[in-house]
Amino acid sequence: VHRLDFGTSGLMVVARNKAVNAALCHQFSQRTVSKVYCALLCGHLDADEGVIDAPIANDPARFPLMSISPVNGKPARSRYQVVARINQPQDDGTILPLTRVQLTPETGRTHQLRIHCQLLGHPILGCDLYGGRLLPGTEQTTRLMLHASELRFTHPISGERINVHHAAPF
Repeated sequence: VHRLDFGTSGLMVVARNKAVNAALCHQFSQRTVSKVYCALLCGHLDADEGVIDAPIANDPARFPLMSISPVNGKPARSRYQVVARINQPQDDGTILPLTRVQLTPETGRTHQLRIHCQLLGHPILGCDLYGGRLLPGTEQTTRLMLHASELRFTHPISGERINVHHAAPF
């Protein structure tokens, strides 16, 4: 019914027949489905919460990547809330600052959360496309630390509001 970026873990909605698929796709297109993601960002965010409102378009110089584009971009809006600021000790005695956040996309653009976090100056850890691939100060790579942790939608047959939650594995 919908997609997750490659490397993103978490919840997906799957339809078992065409009628249910059509009803669920309609909910996604009307933005009545609520999605919440958990992410681990490089560095410490200053604000405890905020909104990123920055239009996104194809990046002609780096296709298939996307970029912020006030002229050609489609509206893209994400909310974030800090869950924890972490000082992760490293083997070499240094401290790796990380921020665990909840991200709520209000629109659904390709790579939206990755680009919006990069815009904040705090890319998602493990994001090799938008600046968060390497652990700072190391040569170590890690998986993309982005997890679809919550979905809310209306059951297309019963009309019941469904709220599904899955904790992030990081």
